Amino acid sequence: MSLRIIKSGVLDTIQDSGRYRFQHLGINPGGAMDRFASRAANILVGNNGHEALIELHFPSAILLFEQQALITLTGADFSATINGDPVPLWQPLLLAKNSILQFQRLKQGARCYLAIREKLNIPIWLNSYSTNLKAAAGGFCGRALQKNDVIPFQERHEYKNIFNQSDFVVLPWKANSWWNDQATEKVRVVAGKEWSWLSEKSKHRFLNHAFRIGSLADRMGYHLQTNLHASGNAELVSSAVTFGTIQLLPNGELIILMADHQTTGGYPRLGYVVSAHLPRLAQKQTGDTIHFALTTPQESEQLFFKQERHLRQLQNACRFRLEEFLNAHH
Repeated sequence: MSLRIIKSGVLDTIQDSGRYRFQHLGINPGGAMDRFASRAANILVGNNGHEALIELHFPSAILLFEQQALITLTGADFSATINGDPVPLWQPLLLAKNSILQFQRLKQGARCYLAIREKLNIPIWLNSYSTNLKAAAGGFCGRALQKNDVIPFQERHEYKNIFNQSDFVVLPWKANSWWNDQATEKVRVVAGKEWSWLSEKSKHRFLNHAFRIGSLADRMGYHLQTNLHASGNAELVSSAVTFGTIQLLPNGELIILMADHQTTGGYPRLGYVVSAHLPRLAQKQTGDTIHFALTTPQESEQLFFKQERHLRQLQNACRFRLEEFLNAHH
């Protein structure tokens, strides 16, 4: 049995935590834009945090579950419903056979994640399930999901003792969508190799003004509307770039490279968004604003370890709660 797409969304793809160790071949890591939300989704249903799942954009697909399944939704709030009834985010849901999941309206955020305990049965490419749209490889046929696509499940589980004639059951535990770093909405940045190229006026502007995301904003990068200036006329040899690299364009505007970034670039690298704050960027879209704050590599590492600790504690707790719940209803 399987998951069937009965209406396609604008851009819904299979993702995981990314495809690494192939940048030297020009293949970027890709993977989920919001790594925190995607890992939490898998953890909530008892999977490892790096299992394949579906990244949804709004308007999103309508999905039919042809067998019972344990799912969760995290990330953006698209007003999800099961057979017309609203369901919560960040909480496991048991779905009856032939349940229909759809999304009614965009409330908040840019990307929602659907994880399924039964696991998507799709081929692996270069050690990852992530969809590489440029290479037309990975994921489901190397492309976004379309109407009438059918994705088989790897596993089958029985939950018939739990439903009691209802279409779905909300399990009694929930993850916090925020981890312990909400003192500021600013996106923290480590200074890049060419930070010193900025004029003092432009440095002040970078750190004290809000930048609006322009119409060019997708999985490859966010174009920020601004007017910064570098001192001097030095030129760069094309160098390696990564998810979160902030580049200064010749016209004074900025681009933040996102999950589907190219592997090298020749523009000045003003900074790097710390990995723990990339999920904040992933939930922004055209018209949203971003405030930057400089931090140190040491503080960046501390944020990363704090976020990892939160996810590992969540994983331990969810495994215990799921095993306890299923045993109680066996």
